[in-house]
This record gives sequence, C-alpha cells and structure tokens, in this order.
Amino acid sequence: MLAAWYYTGGRHPYGYLGLGEIFVFIFFGLVAVCGTTYVQVGAVTLPSLFAAVAIGALACAILVTNNLRDIATDIVAGKHTLETRLGDRGSRIFFVVLLAVTALAIIGVAASSGRWWSLSGLAFALPLARPTRALLAGATGLPLVQVLKMTGLAELVAAAGLLVGLAIPA
Repeated sequence: MLAAWYYTGGRHPYGYLGLGEIFVFIFFGLVAVCGTTYVQVGAVTLPSLFAAVAIGALACAILVTNNLRDIATDIVAGKHTLETRLGDRGSRIFFVVLLAVTALAIIGVAASSGRWWSLSGLAFALPLARPTRALLAGATGLPLVQVLKMTGLAELVAAAGLLVGLAIPA
C-alpha cells in the first residue's frame, strides 16, 4: 500500500524521480510472482524468478507506454519520469528491450523447469506485433492508447501461457 501511495504521493513521489519502472518491476514482477511461489511451495525457484522477470518486464512496458504519451506535459509539470529522461526515441527503444527481456525470461522458465509448454507464454508477442510497429513508427494519441491496451492484453496472454505451461507435467 505504501509503495502505491508514494508512487505519486508524498513530498518526493518516486514515480516522478524516474524510479517508477524499478518499483513496478519489483512489486508487479518479483514480489507478486516469487511471493506467490514462496507461499505455495515454501521456496523461490529458478523458474519463478524467470517468470517474475517476464511479468515484471511486461508491467514496465505498460508503464512506459502510458508515460510515453505524457512526456511533453510531464516535462512542463516538472515530473522527471524515466521517459522524460530517456526522451521519446529512447522510451520507444526501451519498450522493445522490455519485450525482448520478456521473451528471454519465458525461454528461461521453460529451460529451467523442463516444462516446455511454458513456451506458450511467448504468444504474448502476437497481440503486440502491429502495435509495436506503430510505436516504433512514432505513434501518438489514439494509436498509442491502442499500444497501451494491447500491452495489457499481452501481459494477460504471457501469464496465461506460463500458467498453462507450468501446470502441464513435464
């Protein structure tokens, strides 16, 4: 709760210091996935660490897309998000890097668990093919909102693919 509050609240909101993606990665990736694994299994496993990286990277991609829309107004408002620091082009490249990290992490889940069906999590890329091309071509406004929407869907697809893949015995 405190992490959520201090993202935009308090005297020095960390979301406006360029630290939002770090906290999103930690709480929506590492804490959520590894914490759930620990509660259910009693340990944090290597596959759960890879899954946490995949889910955390996609959560960060959602934030990057959202903040990319606001770069100009955030600069005027004095908000120093990671995207205002990276700039428009750098933020778009960072988005693609996060997608690559997600794919590599899903491969890591399969390799470390021996449950090759977890590679079905790679289907996350399907809803992102066209929106990512638009993003790299400089999409703004409504097309960028579509990228945001499809990135959220991609996270759902990745999580579902990992869930199904890890549920099927090796």
